[in-house]
Amino acid sequence: MKITRRHFLRSAAAGIAAMGLPLAAEPAARTAVARAAEPDAELRIGYLPITDAAPLLIAHARGYFRDEGLKVAKPLRVRSWSTLSESFMTDKFNLTHMLLPMPIWMRYNRSLPVKVLAWDHTNGSAITVRADSGINGFADLGGHQIAVPYWYSMHNIILQMGLKKAGLTPVIQPQNHALGKRQVNLFILAPPEMPVALSGRKIDGFIVAEPFNAMAEMRVGGRIMRFSGDIWKNHPCCVVVMKEPIIKSNPVFTQKVVNAIVRAQLWTTENMAEAARVLSREGEGYLPTSAEVLLRVFTGYELSVYGPGNTPQAIQNPEWNVGRIGFQPYPYPSATRFILSEMRRTRMEGNAEFLDSLDPDLAAADLVDESFVRKAIDAVGGPSRFPAIDIARPWDREEVIDL
Repeated sequence: MKITRRHFLRSAAAGIAAMGLPLAAEPAARTAVARAAEPDAELRIGYLPITDAAPLLIAHARGYFRDEGLKVAKPLRVRSWSTLSESFMTDKFNLTHMLLPMPIWMRYNRSLPVKVLAWDHTNGSAITVRADSGINGFADLGGHQIAVPYWYSMHNIILQMGLKKAGLTPVIQPQNHALGKRQVNLFILAPPEMPVALSGRKIDGFIVAEPFNAMAEMRVGGRIMRFSGDIWKNHPCCVVVMKEPIIKSNPVFTQKVVNAIVRAQLWTTENMAEAARVLSREGEGYLPTSAEVLLRVFTGYELSVYGPGNTPQAIQNPEWNVGRIGFQPYPYPSATRFILSEMRRTRMEGNAEFLDSLDPDLAAADLVDESFVRKAIDAVGGPSRFPAIDIARPWDREEVIDL
């Protein structure tokens, strides 16, 4: 897909307007693209205060971007996916993490030249319910109000897969409307608001990224119903994205960015407890979360707490040998194809007709540029350095799902 500068600006404006966001002036957008093409371009990172952003933040904290010779500004924290999307599209940020379905919507519904360069993390989410709700599995969710962070999210996809398997119907309606026993009402709620809403009995449960599941179970009497990584083994959630014009005009800059992120993922995998401390408010303050809560996110996956004999049983596949959160960077095409196919069967607000004409194989190849992350993985010692990569077949896999 060839994208001219004029087409990019017109498409970005259309996408922003459709989301009800303010437009950036065209000269400023042109300047931003040109600035990013310069050899000494400044890296500007935006992120949500969730553990999904850990590789970007650890790469900054440990100086990996600087080691690559990059000029990097202090990462800026925002509170919502809409704000992050707006800031990325108007070039406030030139590097960020996004829920994987979001760049699919951007590229194929709004013609915005976004590219996925790597997976930011794997797993790292859960379905959390009130401890007194009587909800122990998908079949118990009928007649309940469940919050999701964004329609274009892995959370929405995984939740609806489980509901349908249990014979339940996901609906989208105001919370004060009557709800059938076999219906589950879904609605958007900002992740930081979810534990409070659960505690106040405004919702019955939620599915979201960490640290809000750990926060709910440790602070407000929530209980993990199921870990997302126990439903879909080592699934992608957030991905690393940049704009295609920058990638094409400055591949050296792009490679350095990806090198630093992969190095940070490897360090985090080998230093989970220390990563929790660095990110915490007692550490470097990237996340407004205590080290105690983040330690549970990074290390709290004990069978004695979540496995057989516990109600709910949040871990039902201990033989998968996964963690609560992981940091494997390779963007498996099989996972992207699966997401593209499953999005067609997922209920969400807004016009999703663009999905009907997408060929999953062609879209997966067009959306993702894996060339940079392959080189970055080789630079840190190869696929064997990451436990979640099967070194016998490192660049392809079969998706394993157990609802």
